Amino acid sequence: MQFIGPDLKGASPMNPTYIEQLFVKYAKINTRSDPARSATPTTPGQTELAQLIATDLKTLGMSDVQLNPANGYVTARLPSNTARKVSAIGFIAHLDTADFNAENIQPIVHPNYDGQDIRLPGATISVAQFPIFKTLKGQRLITSDGTTLLGVDDKAGIAEIMGAMQYLLAHPEIQHGDVAIGFGPDEEIGKGAKQFDAEQFHTAFAYTLDNGRPGDIEFETFNAAQATITIDGTAVHPGNAYHTLVNAIGIAQQLLNHFPENDVPEQSQNHEGFFLINQISGTVAHAEIDVIIRDFDDAKFEQRKQWLIETIATMNQQLDQPRIQYTLHDQYHNIGTAIATIPEIRELPLKVYRDMGLTPNIVPFRGGTDGNFITQKGIPTPNLFNGGGNYHGPYEFITVEEMVTAAEVVARMIIAHGA
Repeated sequence: MQFIGPDLKGASPMNPTYIEQLFVKYAKINTRSDPARSATPTTPGQTELAQLIATDLKTLGMSDVQLNPANGYVTARLPSNTARKVSAIGFIAHLDTADFNAENIQPIVHPNYDGQDIRLPGATISVAQFPIFKTLKGQRLITSDGTTLLGVDDKAGIAEIMGAMQYLLAHPEIQHGDVAIGFGPDEEIGKGAKQFDAEQFHTAFAYTLDNGRPGDIEFETFNAAQATITIDGTAVHPGNAYHTLVNAIGIAQQLLNHFPENDVPEQSQNHEGFFLINQISGTVAHAEIDVIIRDFDDAKFEQRKQWLIETIATMNQQLDQPRIQYTLHDQYHNIGTAIATIPEIRELPLKVYRDMGLTPNIVPFRGGTDGNFITQKGIPTPNLFNGGGNYHGPYEFITVEEMVTAAEVVARMIIAHGA
């Protein structure tokens, strides 16, 4: 593949000023999502950002720019300029930010960061606490003022994708296939991508740019399920309780004692799954337990669910009547199975990373992304990286250099896919 512009072994041909200005502009908009609301998007700031992005995409010269009022996605296309028959490729990021203060975000740019502690108006970023900052010395660092998050997750991804589009539009002599981009709402609360219009997006596969350090790539996610367990007791006056009172809390405790002691998030890593007792509440008369189940392996995931079903059934048989009820539903599925059907999905970014001198860091994503729901809709979608770190809090950061690297990855992948 060949870029127009500076030698890629040195400076990137991306426009760092454009990418930085986009990110700072977008970061200032409060797009915190709200799980308590049923609207799409759940908060008006996400619509405000989507409208601004749509305007910027039109100004940039992108084609078929649309803001879908039904699902909150803003989408656009970069039409193919090659005679080769190449399947379309997509890139996706999300509009919303996590459940942390996002009111009056004030991005602060630290040019030529000196690698030392950063004293912000609302917090101090200690290099001793966050050693990663030592590796950022000399870069153009961006933080919040320490009273809010910054919004790197995932406004950095948006700016990076648009930076790649800006480069390719500025160089029409570089051949590429059809590209679709999309920016959607409510990723942080797991709602937005459930309404993603895969047919309208129309790509063979896609990539999200959602968190991760340069070189990270995630071809796998958890399989995820949630169980809501209810327990009905019999409440009577404790003075008359003999052989009559049945304590729902006591039954809940017995059930919890059946769960494997070390099969929990705090004792698991890499490809290991777990059960998490996420919430418990109750009285003598009634108790509720919320359990989440995670595993990468499909067979082990099914075994975990079956173990819970059988454990509840066994306990009910030992009670005077079936007092334990449950609902169990899958939340999302590991994207790895679908990705394995199209080898190029893995080969394309790995080749680009190596060409750029990035060491690929293939890691299982111990959670889920919009890619889970989009993959289930027929577009296999692994996750790349957007740079930055300390997501979801006042210590979030990104550097312009890392955003430029991510934008270059996107551009190179588009060009390589069309070659």
